[in-house]
Amino acid sequence: MAVRYTLVNTSTTDAPSNAAATYNAGFNIPGGAVDEIIVRVSQTLNAAGDIAADWPNVVSSMRFILNGITVFDYQAGYQDAANNAASPLGYFLNGMGRGRSVEVNTGGTGREVYLRIPVGRNLAAGISRMEYTIGYGALAGASTANNVQFWIRYNPAMQTTTTIGAATTFNYSATTQQVVCRVPQNVPGTLAAILIQNDAVTDTDITDVRIVSQSDFAMDVDMWRALNGDLYNGVEYMDPATAAQLTFAQECGGVLLLPLFDLSLDDDLRMQITATTAGTLSITPVITSAIAGRPQPASVQTQSVPTNVSQAVLDDSAAQV
Repeated sequence: MAVRYTLVNTSTTDAPSNAAATYNAGFNIPGGAVDEIIVRVSQTLNAAGDIAADWPNVVSSMRFILNGITVFDYQAGYQDAANNAASPLGYFLNGMGRGRSVEVNTGGTGREVYLRIPVGRNLAAGISRMEYTIGYGALAGASTANNVQFWIRYNPAMQTTTTIGAATTFNYSATTQQVVCRVPQNVPGTLAAILIQNDAVTDTDITDVRIVSQSDFAMDVDMWRALNGDLYNGVEYMDPATAAQLTFAQECGGVLLLPLFDLSLDDDLRMQITATTAGTLSITPVITSAIAGRPQPASVQTQSVPTNVSQAVLDDSAAQV
């Protein structure tokens, strides 16, 4: 039942710098009980303000695929390295467990960040394959001393499989409208939560959200934040202005995590959303299921190949003629 950490890949190129970029790569990993993927990034910025606060503010997209199955598919509603506040990705990860997005706060140009991606998959013994795509926005200056590490935490005591599905986008207007979040039909489990992202950090664009199957009335954004723990200083992020510590907040602008208490996937998620202006939002599903307890099966042939030397000898002889 021991926890084991394995460094599976290192890159000196796949980090944000002074040009927007998207990196795609893949590598082999050992099989086993994959609890989470840990991304560790260290780099030196040209100036401390090139990423004004939380490092994940520079991330525009992040996807992980294990053995051909997408396990984490994140697309930022907005990406802004100059945002001096919590990041959408950091908020999302910490909403699935405190400490999943943390950073060493030096108060200077040196950055060291840890992102822990929940997975919960039993991979077959032997060699498995992980592919990733990470997109970054541009920084004001070129970064140096870039180092990106990918670690796997193996943990036989993990209890849930987590899948972050592709987001549903919706063009909203200044009214109350019905929104349908599509959920993947080939993924077992239940809907633990959804992440709603605006296309800008503006927090007043969306005022009310109603989950049709769980409420008869619309609930305003502050009420949702009271229920999901945000208002209890539940948002943590790195602010270089207060070195050697994290900063607490009550919100992540334009972003809201809604707990759904394992809602069934029998139908798509139906909501009513009220807005004060026009814009685009995205809704990302968080799907969890109990660990089945058996490793993911390796490829198995379905046709038998019987061999019989005695019969082959007889067939080749002339005795039956």
